[in-house]
Amino acid sequence: MANQNSPQAHATMMRSMLGRARGLGAAKSGTLHWWAQRVTALALVPLVLWFIVTTIQLSHQPRAAVLVWGANPIHAALLLGLLVAMLHHMQLGLVVVIEDYVHNARVRMLSILAIKAATASVLLAAIIAVVRLAVG
Repeated sequence: MANQNSPQAHATMMRSMLGRARGLGAAKSGTLHWWAQRVTALALVPLVLWFIVTTIQLSHQPRAAVLVWGANPIHAALLLGLLVAMLHHMQLGLVVVIEDYVHNARVRMLSILAIKAATASVLLAAIIAVVRLAVG
């Protein structure tokens, strides 16, 4: 702590609330992130339930039946919705963990970029797989 008579203490006392808040990050940037987490979580509830029920129903079916199921555009669309929502929700959560626990700015930025690149790569592979399944 600085002595009350030191120049550092005087400068701290003279700063306005806005001056103290500067450098602590944008106040509005978390709202979109928060809503995106809630919306993806809400979307995942019925999609995961649908996927679990469908997986149980298809578990004892031959491969040909699974291919016929995957060729249905509604099933392909629901599967794509599940994958997009799940991967986006995962990426949002991992970014929050990195922002909270990685204190080195450079490592934090590189980690966030790596998470986003990995998520985009997995999503691209998943989309290609679902489209190939749907096309036949």
